[in-house]
Amino acid sequence: MAISYPFGNDPAKIARYQRFWTRAAAERPLVGLSFKSWFPLEEYAASRAWEAVDYLTPDMVQPEAFLDDLERLLREGETMGDDILRGAAPSEAIPWLVGALGAKLRILPGSILGEQRTEPWEALTDVRLDHGHPWFRKYVEYAEALVRRSRGRFPVSHGTLQGPTDQFAALRGHSQSVLDLLEEPAKSERLLWRMAEIFVEITQEIWKHIPLFHGGYYDAQYQIWAPGPIIRMQEDATGLYSPQLYRRFVQPVDRWVASHFPCAFIHLHSTSMFILDAFLEVEEIRCYEVNYELKSGGPPMKGMIPFFQMIQRAGRPLLVRGSFTPDEARLLMDELDPRGLYIYVMATDAAEVDALRPILGL
Repeated sequence: MAISYPFGNDPAKIARYQRFWTRAAAERPLVGLSFKSWFPLEEYAASRAWEAVDYLTPDMVQPEAFLDDLERLLREGETMGDDILRGAAPSEAIPWLVGALGAKLRILPGSILGEQRTEPWEALTDVRLDHGHPWFRKYVEYAEALVRRSRGRFPVSHGTLQGPTDQFAALRGHSQSVLDLLEEPAKSERLLWRMAEIFVEITQEIWKHIPLFHGGYYDAQYQIWAPGPIIRMQEDATGLYSPQLYRRFVQPVDRWVASHFPCAFIHLHSTSMFILDAFLEVEEIRCYEVNYELKSGGPPMKGMIPFFQMIQRAGRPLLVRGSFTPDEARLLMDELDPRGLYIYVMATDAAEVDALRPILGL
């Protein structure tokens, strides 16, 4: 008699994740199929209600109000027939760390952004993560609510946090922070290192409140299970950096951050490929996640394939997330090594999933 697992979270799926991390021989990639939105703010009734106001405050976030919608969304795993485990994190729509470092969180259509500041240098000499800050406390409260609701049925993870260069930009302004690297290199370097320390600290702190799932760690944004401590790295602000600036100021920081987490992985956009070789020089970054974003100005799939192959030649597991036409999916399957490859499809409907399933080997 077949055993049914809540949300499709069959522990047998872990073996394929383990082969992904070790880039073991595989007949096809690890495949995830999801109707999950690119805009998590809109997925929950509790957060859709926020769009009626201008700013989000911690008291507006009631974790329990999200949990029924969460279980509804996770149920797709019971019928999708793919390879992935499905779990949850404190709302991916909320920039938790930006808020905990003092930014006002502005509610925009479909998303929430920390309001840009240009803090004077003297105000940043002792910047720290205050564990008593309302946004940090709410972050922990949300994670604990997910753990209680899970009861071991789904994994829980850290939230989506922005990395050191993004925090630097949030504190000094996106344009000003790039100028700072040239005009105030010593101050900029100190602030980037402080942001790295805080980034590691908040990640390690939240895992004190989250149990492992079948002995492993998890990232809910990409539905990725890992055999060791994990961190989701992000340096979106480096899209404005030259390779020289990245190597001088950020590469040592990224190396230090990743060294704390054996399964560290980095989130990249297709528009960041011009410094991919510099990221790949950081051997401590174990895995690469790249969003395929044709509609956001990135290259078409044929133009992205050489970058994906570059990551694979460097011996790193590769996660490609995006919405794919059948022709794009075939190109991924034809041109990439299935070893250490995870294709995560953001689908719009069942017909799209049905068209892609045989192409992806399911």
